[in-house]
Amino acid sequence: MPPRHPFAVRDFRFYWTARLASTVGQMAMVIVIGWQVYDIARRTMDLHHAALQLGLIGVVQFVPLFVLTLVTGWTADRIDRRHIARASIALEIFCAAVLGGLAWTGSTTLPALFGVAALLGVARAFAGPALSALAPNLVPREILPRAIAMSSIAWQSGAIAGPALGGYLYSFAPHLPYTVAMGLFALSLLCMFMIGPIPRTAIGGSRNPWRQMVDGLHYVRENRLVLGAISLDLFAVLLGGATAMLPVFARDILHAGPTGLGHLRAAPAVGATLTALFFAYRPLRHNVGVKMLAAVVVFGAATIVFGFSRFMPLSLACLALLGAADMFSVYVRQSLIQLHTPNEMRGRVGAVSSLFISASNELGEAESGFLAALIGPVAAVVGGGAGAILVTLLWTKWFPELRLARSFDPPKIADEPMAMETAT
Repeated sequence: MPPRHPFAVRDFRFYWTARLASTVGQMAMVIVIGWQVYDIARRTMDLHHAALQLGLIGVVQFVPLFVLTLVTGWTADRIDRRHIARASIALEIFCAAVLGGLAWTGSTTLPALFGVAALLGVARAFAGPALSALAPNLVPREILPRAIAMSSIAWQSGAIAGPALGGYLYSFAPHLPYTVAMGLFALSLLCMFMIGPIPRTAIGGSRNPWRQMVDGLHYVRENRLVLGAISLDLFAVLLGGATAMLPVFARDILHAGPTGLGHLRAAPAVGATLTALFFAYRPLRHNVGVKMLAAVVVFGAATIVFGFSRFMPLSLACLALLGAADMFSVYVRQSLIQLHTPNEMRGRVGAVSSLFISASNELGEAESGFLAALIGPVAAVVGGGAGAILVTLLWTKWFPELRLARSFDPPKIADEPMAMETAT
C-alpha cells in the first residue's frame, strides 16, 4: 500500500530534517550578517547610506545565482542531486567558519561580510535547483502537494527559529551564531548522506550541453501557467520587500535593537508555518489560481500597514499576515510548477524558478535599499506594497491561465519506468 503521508517515507524524513537544520543555520547567519553590515555602516554613515549597504548585500547574493542559473539547473538534471546538496552545505560550513573566526577576533569588516555573502549566494545557487528537484523523487506523485507543504514547514520553521536564535546568540557573543550554524550545517550534511539512491530521468532532446541548459528557459517561456506563476512571485515580492528594511525599522523606527530584529524577522515565518501546517493536513483542492492571486493582494496590503505602523505588536501582526499570505502563494505556485514539469526538466526549471525567487528576494532587498536611500524606508515599504497589489491585478489580466487554474490536476508527464535510471 503506498504511503499516505510524506513522513511515512524514510528518505523524506532525512530530507526534511536536513532542510530544517540548514535553514535554521542559514537564517541565523543572515540575520547577523544584515545586522553587522548595517551596524558597521552606521558608525561612519547616515541612515540613508547605511540602508544602501543593505541593498548592496542583496545584489552581492543575487549575482552568483544570476550568472550560474543555466549551469546549476543543468547540473541538477545531470548529476546526482544528493551530491550537489552535500557540496553546497559543505560550502556553507566554510562560510560559517570564516565569519565565526572573524567575529571571535573582533576583525569583522564590510568587505569580509560582502565576500562571504557572495559565497553563500554560490551555495544557494546550486542547492536550490537540486533540493527542489530532489523532493519529488522521494515521495509518490499523489502526495507531492503534501510533501511540498511539509518541506515549506521545514523552511519556515527554520525561518522562525533562525533569526531569533541568531539575535539571541549574537547578544551573548558575536561569534556564537556562526558556531551554532556550523553545527546545524553538519547535521544537515549527515542527513543528506543518509538519503538512499534516487530515480532520475535521462535528459532527452539535444545532447549539446548548452542546448540542454537553454531548454529549461524555453520550457518556462512556452508554459504560460508556469511562467505566470513564477513571474508573479518575482514582481510582487520584488516590490513588496519589507523584510529587507527590518534592520532599519528595528534600529531607527521601532527602536527594538537586535533582539527585536529577531522577533521581526521571525514573525513572517510564524504566519507562513501555520499556513503550511494547515495545507499539510488539509491540501487545497479547488479554485487554486484565484486563491493564489487573492493571497498576493493580502501580502501587499499587509506590507502597506506594516510600513505605517509604529506599534511593535501591530508590526509583528502585519508581518505574520504577510508571511501567511506569501506561504499560501508559494504553496500553490510550487505545487503547480512541480506537478506540471517533467522529472527530466525539474532541475533546469527549478533553476529558473530559483533565479526568479532570488531576484524577488535579493533584488527586492536591493530595490528597497536603493529606494529607501532616495525617499526613506517608510515610503519605500508602503510604495512596494501598493506595487505588489498593482502587479497582481495586471497578472490577472495578462495571465488568465492563473485565475482559470481550478485544481492541481496535472497532465501525465514522462515518469514512466522505461525512462528511469538509478542514481548511484
